[in-house]
Amino acid sequence: MSRQPLRIAIVVGEASGDILGAALMQALQARHPHVEFIGIGGPRMLALGMQSYFSQERLAVMGLVEVLGRLPELLKRRKQLIADLIAAKPDVLIGIDAPDFNLGLELAVRKAGIKTVHYVSPSVWAWRQKRVLKIREACDLMLTLFPFEAKFYQEHQVPVTFVGHSLADQVPLEVDQAAVRAELGLSNDAPVLALMPGSRGGEVSRLGDLFFATAQRVRELMPGVQLLLPCATPERRAQLEAQLQGRELPVLLLDGDTAKALTACDAVLIASGTATLEALLYRRPMVVAYRMAGFTYWLLRRLVKSPYISLPNLLAGEGLVPEILQEKASVERLAAEVLPLLKPCAEREQMLKRFAEIHLQLRQGAAERAADAVLELIGRSA
Repeated sequence: MSRQPLRIAIVVGEASGDILGAALMQALQARHPHVEFIGIGGPRMLALGMQSYFSQERLAVMGLVEVLGRLPELLKRRKQLIADLIAAKPDVLIGIDAPDFNLGLELAVRKAGIKTVHYVSPSVWAWRQKRVLKIREACDLMLTLFPFEAKFYQEHQVPVTFVGHSLADQVPLEVDQAAVRAELGLSNDAPVLALMPGSRGGEVSRLGDLFFATAQRVRELMPGVQLLLPCATPERRAQLEAQLQGRELPVLLLDGDTAKALTACDAVLIASGTATLEALLYRRPMVVAYRMAGFTYWLLRRLVKSPYISLPNLLAGEGLVPEILQEKASVERLAAEVLPLLKPCAEREQMLKRFAEIHLQLRQGAAERAADAVLELIGRSA
């Protein structure tokens, strides 16, 4: 372990990036005790000592239409962040996900002589493949979570390392469902459905009421079903509590305890996003639903080449889990898809078998591999 001081800048834009960033920080701290972290981080990263220039929540926006409304603020914040980072002179800048924000940031900082790493590949293999040219210009190194992504970058002469996914390392291969249910006050004699309508405010606005109405319908058809919902942040909890007002629906709200929710449940109604990977790793059957602004969806349908949107289906290379989008995501349709997954059935067992196989493929020691790749890039290998 080196005792020479090290300054590393990390910028994340949402909750999933905070998870990856925190794991990477811990791996880097294990190799370099005298490392300083600056940039933009979420609560997990802040708890590890990140000095954040502003709240990660300010970057948590998704969708073409939604971004336009926030564009002036995002551009202003990026301009100031570029100036702050160039002045701070970190040994390396690591942009985690948030490509529309981070790639421009990385390009400017790299031109100033600072090494840059992008962690989590944009979906260049699915749409806007010409972005790989910008990535090649902006990044000294790409770190990918999935092996098929690394192959794509190798073909386009972008330095790349496949590291696996830190969640696959963190999630145990076996969990004690009964113990967690007892801790949460849930019965082992009735099925448990987890509701996960997203970590962003816009997602919860579009999906929260739909998920609660679906849960009500499920309870009508299968009385006694227990409900729980992990809230990504205090802001999301307040938003969800407001949506629950006036409903006679017993939902156990948890503060960020996604792992407990997924351990305790039998199935999940979930928004498309990184949370679907976490549900896969906990081997919980799921129904994926998503709604976005109408124009955004219309445009993406014409640009995206992949037949799937959810990570479980992309990783499996097949329609393993139901994906129900836009106007097709009705209460009746979602309830009909969820109900069979709350009890043993062939569809459920097939999901669980493939989930276990994918878990092992992604279990690579991601944070340690990523930390080693970063340190090698800047000539500071332990």
